[in-house]
Formats: sequence, structure tokens, C-alpha cells
Amino acid sequence: MKEIEASVLSIIPSGCELAKVEVEGPQVVIYLKNVKAFYEDENLITKIASKLRKKVLVRGDVSILQPQEKALAIIKEIVPPEAGVKDVRFDPNFHEVLIEAAKPGLVIGKGGSVLKMIILQTGWSPKVLRVPTMPSETITAVRSALLSQSEQRKKFLLQLGKKLYTPGKPTEWVKITGLGGFREIGRSCLLLQTPSSNVLLDCGLNVDPSDPSKAYPYLNATNLELDQIDAVILSHAHLDHSGFIPYLYAYGYEGPVYCTPPTRDMMVLLQQDCINVMNSEGGKAPYSERDIKKELTHVITREYGEVTDVTSDVRFTFHNAGHMVGSAMIHLHIGEGLHNLIYSGDIKFGKTRVCDSASTVFPRAETFLLESTYGGRQDVKPRIEETEAKFCDMVRQTVDKGGKVLVPVIASGRAQEIMCVLEEYFKEPNFTVYIDGMSKEASAVHTAYPEYLRRTLQRRILQNDSPFEKPMFKTVQNSEHRKQIAESDEACVIVAPSGMLNGGPSLQFLKLLAHDAKNLLILVSYQSSMTIGRKLQQGDREIPIVDERATKQETLKVNMSVQSMEGFSGHSDRSQLLNFIRSVRPKPMRVLTMHGDNGKCEDLARTINKMLHVETRVPMNLDSTRLK
Repeated sequence: MKEIEASVLSIIPSGCELAKVEVEGPQVVIYLKNVKAFYEDENLITKIASKLRKKVLVRGDVSILQPQEKALAIIKEIVPPEAGVKDVRFDPNFHEVLIEAAKPGLVIGKGGSVLKMIILQTGWSPKVLRVPTMPSETITAVRSALLSQSEQRKKFLLQLGKKLYTPGKPTEWVKITGLGGFREIGRSCLLLQTPSSNVLLDCGLNVDPSDPSKAYPYLNATNLELDQIDAVILSHAHLDHSGFIPYLYAYGYEGPVYCTPPTRDMMVLLQQDCINVMNSEGGKAPYSERDIKKELTHVITREYGEVTDVTSDVRFTFHNAGHMVGSAMIHLHIGEGLHNLIYSGDIKFGKTRVCDSASTVFPRAETFLLESTYGGRQDVKPRIEETEAKFCDMVRQTVDKGGKVLVPVIASGRAQEIMCVLEEYFKEPNFTVYIDGMSKEASAVHTAYPEYLRRTLQRRILQNDSPFEKPMFKTVQNSEHRKQIAESDEACVIVAPSGMLNGGPSLQFLKLLAHDAKNLLILVSYQSSMTIGRKLQQGDREIPIVDERATKQETLKVNMSVQSMEGFSGHSDRSQLLNFIRSVRPKPMRVLTMHGDNGKCEDLARTINKMLHVETRVPMNLDSTRLK
């Protein structure tokens, strides 16, 4: 700390009156008694960040903080009314004022001019948050929880900061071990190790409940106590990647989880729903709401392109993965240039209506871990335009004859994709689209982070023309409402999770609609083996299901039509995967395939080997690979 403080003092003018320097996790915070003197030189913060090689924040010392009532009055005078400020709250632990606004750009001002005025006149450091265009219980709960837990969060970040500045051992080797998601889909988890570091990349659960022995990652095979894990870096919020993280906190983990801001909010939404579904369907969730709240206190968010130290010898950067809002590939720089590893998570290298295509340019790339969900030779999907047109034709034909269309979806990602397609193709439909489960809440989270969305969608949300809020979309209220919709003569479309029909509202609707041949089921998501969705996809029409009380098994006869359309997937098909890895710059020296059925991982690895003439491997779960 003395070295850091000395470095800061060597750069800033004495007139800034440095009060103290703190290391909050991976970032350095400078507290000043004269902030105005600091802002007289716009290059100061860049100079400090370059010297320390850390993200640097500047805050006013407690001695210059205006009383909250006075500061609030000043902020109301400074911020233009057109900004649509919804709420202003103060966080004394971080000397920050949180400003929630419909138009954050007006709170920031040109070149940050309004923010500068706020800190100069109040002493409080402004933090601007976008108000979602639709009400969101999740965002409200997350932001409130972070504020109420700020004292604990501050202590955690200070402790983490000390740990990050503790010198480690020489980085003589690097190895990775697959703990889940290798030669399979589900429970994705990778352990990265050096002599000084133990870092988990993702920690998910298996959304296919048919084999309890494969439900969770092989954490017990690491020979590590949970307090020996330094960090979890999360690629995205889907449960097969994030669903087991609260378990770590339930059993003693106290370290950070790094993810993008939308991933944090979406993760909380999905994990909360996971608890509700598990506990309501005769099972028991492996963790509780309390563990999710503890996890939230330990989350550190990072934007795309932001370099962050995880341990003394590991730093990472997030890059857009194109899979869902906030999804990221993880680029890891290990040692002082010893090795560079890229973990793809789930990627989409192709056109979607929600996200931009996955990034392909990285600083360095020696080893690349590539998902292989659709890596098999037969996994070439039709163009998205053809898929959309065919989907909408099926919808039109079904509703024209008075039937109902059930579209099981992943609530975050596919639901928004389907909503955008329906809104585009049916400008003034003569039918209602019912949105069930978390899909509406997930859509609201999307509107809070338009900068993470495809530019055309981003523009519409910023212009108050969000496709998720059109009159054609109605929300399903409860199980009784589901029954009313199913029993009515109304032709309609129902968009409901889960995407594999392994629980949730989509399964409830299937039970209510399956008997009528006029109705149509369209499967638009990946269907894991042994799920109800996969059985229907393979042609089974008598499906064993558990009754409503989860006490006995019965057979569901499916008379409704069943169609499968995988062109909507958030995963790249085989052609896109090959085009992606061919486009990656710099060219990786080694490619390891994962997150796919056994044969698909092998097939993709063989093809990449022949195409790029690089080393390829197909690790199994529990295989350790030395990278350096």
C-alpha cells in the first residue's frame, strides 16, 4: 500500500490533498480533499492507471461530502429534467451517489461534464444507472440489495485487494482440469491452476434432471477446499454455466464472482427461479435465497474489453460472445506473458435479432477452448431468414384454423429472439402472444442494458420503441390463468420456459394442450438427451410425466403437432463454428473442444485440425491438461 500511495503522490499535484488510497478488489481508489485541483489536468487519471496497471477511481474524502439533503438539492439543479431521474440514493461506504435515470447520457453530460459538476459541488462520486423501460423486480431487488449490503461489500473488496497485492510464487506451469461440460452439455466448469492460483471458469448445473449422478460439477475431485479457490469467472447467466455458484457460498466460499453487469442481474433471476422450480417439483434445491444474496455481495462486474487482475499471476478480459445479453468469452493472460487462454463459453457467430456476432480479435491466443454444441457434420442449420419465415408461416396456419402455438424457450435469450421475430412479422396480429414465466422479467433486464444489444435493437429501446412492450404481448398471471387460456377457444401463441420442457410453465401448458390436434408445439432450443423436448423431437408421442403433486408417474398422450426449428439457437452451427475459429486473430496454437456431445466434440476437433493444421484435443471430464 505504501508503494501504491508513493506512486500516486509522485504523479498528482500536492494541491489535490491526497487523503488516502485504498485497493477495492482489482481497482485502486484515490480519496482527495481537493477534487477540483485533480480535474484541472484531464490526463492525471490516465497517468496513474498506466503506472499502477490498475483501474483507478477518484472519490471525495469524507471531509468534503455535502450533507445528503443538500447534495440532493444540488443534483436536482444540475441534472436536466429531461434525463428522467427516477431515484437518487447515497452510499456512504463508497462515497457514491447512485442516480437512476431513463436517459443516463443527460446525467453524464458531454465529455462527462455533468458528472464532474456533481462531484465538484457535492463531493459525492456519481454512479449512473439506467432505468429499464419496463418494470423489473429483479433490477430493483439487485440494486437495493447492493446498497443495503454496501458495508459488507466494502470490507470484502478491501480484503480482496490485500490478497491481490500479495506476491505469488513464480508461474512455472499452467494447467486446466474439466470439472463439467466436457464431452457433454450441462454443468460447465473448468479449473485453471498455476502455482499461485486456483480459478474456476463457470460453475453450472445440469438442466437435464434424468441422471442425478451428472447433476453437478466434480468439485470434490479437485482436492481443494472451497477457501482455496481464488475466484469464479462467469461467461454468462444460463444455469448450465451459473446455476451451481450459490452452492459454493453455501459451503464456505468467500471469493469473488466476475461477470458483466447484465449477467449479474440475469444470473440472480435465473438462480432464484431455479430454487422455486426445484423446490416445487418434489426435489430440493442445493442452496437457498440467502446464498444468492451472499453471492451478489461478492459479484464484481466488468465491461467488455476491461483488463482485470484476478490473482497475482492471472488477469482476464471479457469479449462479446453473441450468445445472450452480457455473454462473454474469457481471455486469460497468465504469468508475465507465459500463456494466453481463451474460453469461449457459449458463442453465436452469426446473425440474431438480439446480440451482435461474437468477437474474433484478441491480444494473444495460444490455447482456445471452443464450445461444440452443434459441431457434428449434420449440424448445419438453415439461414435465419428462412427459419423466421417458416416459423411465422406455421404460426399463421395454426392460428388461422383456431389452434394454439406453444413455443418452449429459454427465458433469457430465445424468448426475446422469438418476441422480436413475432413483432416484426405480425405488425397488427389478430391473435395474442402470451408471455409466461420469467420471459417478461428477462426482457426488462435487456432494456436496462441496451449497449449490450445489437445496434438496431439498442436504437429502438433508446427511442422508447422496445419490441418487448408491444400490445400484442400479454403476460400470463398464474396457473389458473394458464388453464383459462388453454380451455378457451382463442387462437394464440404461448411463449414459455423452460426450453426443454423439463419443468416450468411450458410443461404445464404442454399437459393442457397436448390432446388437441389443432395445436402446435414448436421446439426452438437445444434439447438435451432424456428431456421431454428431446423425446418429442425424436417422435415419441406417449411421454411419461410426473403428476401435479409429484407423487406418481403417468403417461401424456401428445396429439398436437410437433415441429423442431433449431435455426433460432443462440449457439453457432457447425459452419459458423468453423468460420469463427478460422477468423480468430491471432491464430491459436491449440484448440480444445468442449460443451457438446461426445461425437460432436471429436468431429469438430478433427475438422479444425485438418483445416488449421493446429493441435486439437477433446478432453473428458476430470482430464487435466498442462498448457505450459
